[in-house]
Amino acid sequence: MIYSNRAEWLGASQKRVLLFGMSGLGKTYLASMLRASASGWFHYSVDYRIGTRYMGEYIADNFKREAMKNPFLRELLLSDSVYIASNITFDNLAPLSTYLGKPGSPAKGGLPFDDYMLRQNQHRAAEKSALLDTEHFIARAREIYQIPHFVCDSGGSICEVVNPEDPADPILNALSRNLLMVWIEGSDAHTGELVRRFDRAPKPMYYQPQFLERKWVEYRVERGLKEDEVNPDDFVRWTYAQALAHRQPRYAAMAENWGIKVRAEDVALVRDEKDFTSLIAGALPA
Repeated sequence: MIYSNRAEWLGASQKRVLLFGMSGLGKTYLASMLRASASGWFHYSVDYRIGTRYMGEYIADNFKREAMKNPFLRELLLSDSVYIASNITFDNLAPLSTYLGKPGSPAKGGLPFDDYMLRQNQHRAAEKSALLDTEHFIARAREIYQIPHFVCDSGGSICEVVNPEDPADPILNALSRNLLMVWIEGSDAHTGELVRRFDRAPKPMYYQPQFLERKWVEYRVERGLKEDEVNPDDFVRWTYAQALAHRQPRYAAMAENWGIKVRAEDVALVRDEKDFTSLIAGALPA
């Protein structure tokens, strides 16, 4: 770890952290709060980088395919009279999740499974690249903007694109050389609330390919459905809770082997940079 104890963290003139864990537990809240603090933190959002630098063209092309189905918009597109692009922000990643889509019946808004997996694989490559870009942005924050501190707001799927048990994992080695890896650990109550929230509004997510392919078969066998008979929302609801259980030990191994952990309950109490600094200090060895 780049800060081996509490004193090193508190005395560091350039504090650098990467926040990881399940979506909805406070990563973006903390990063946004730190970005707005007086001392200056550079906020690097991995999901934003994925959606703009690495998947922006895929997303825009998907919009254009839909627009070409409309004769009026088709004419305007072919004559370069309109410009179509996504408007991704740190707080609104809907264009990215919409592009990922959900597998199942096209009549219910689903994608053929092969097309869905293609987009999942695009996301996997993009996430790996965006994570490895972190070091470049640390340098940019310091050299261009003279911002001393750095927070990387990673996506919930970081644990799906690294191997926390492999000491030679290239992404985790690159990240841990430059940042303190901080797991925001949720409780069973948090997991239950995330599942309920997802059930109300299921959204596309990235999953590890082997896990996803296994669940796709299990779901259809259990219900006796062909691929084009699957309700996309029902499938992602069914998969979500299992995905959280699948990710939990991977997050735990990342914290054990590569960083530290803090509780989501304690993150919820953080109101300013001083609280955050104290929270991290409390998780480090004395």
